[in-house]
Amino acid sequence: MDGLTIRAARPEDYERLGELTADAYLDDGLLDFGAEDPYLDVLRDVRHRAAHADVIVAVGGDGTVLGGVAFVGGPGPFANIAGDGEAEFRTLAVAPDGRGRGVGGALVHECLDRARALGRDRVVLSTQPMMHAAHRLYERFGFVRVPERDWSPVPGTALLVYALDLERA
Repeated sequence: MDGLTIRAARPEDYERLGELTADAYLDDGLLDFGAEDPYLDVLRDVRHRAAHADVIVAVGGDGTVLGGVAFVGGPGPFANIAGDGEAEFRTLAVAPDGRGRGVGGALVHECLDRARALGRDRVVLSTQPMMHAAHRLYERFGFVRVPERDWSPVPGTALLVYALDLERA
């Protein structure tokens, strides 16, 4: 995408990224309790993510944050599913005006580059079953389903796991 910059999120990006992440989940119907869902507070709290992960943003030519993702370099307190030799990414979100313009792909590509730079063998991620556009994006990169690793963070919420072996990618 022309004019797109991928970079580390800055504190002045946090509010915009938090709102666009929350809005993406709300607009796509991904929250059980809609605008009252307590997970919205987690989605908006980019400062917390940035304290525990590398928060990366995609910025348009005009300086507007169009999307972001939290990259977790390996197992640890902020990793949901990464094991030895694995990195993961979380909360990938793209604003409506960034969709279909390569923003999501650019963010995934950055996560893969970071995982390779750390010497990781694999990148893993969790996704909701109804995130069909995200599944297509991940599959274009070569991610495959790993159903034996599917999990549930809270009762009634099932998450699917995808993985990409970096040697094959």
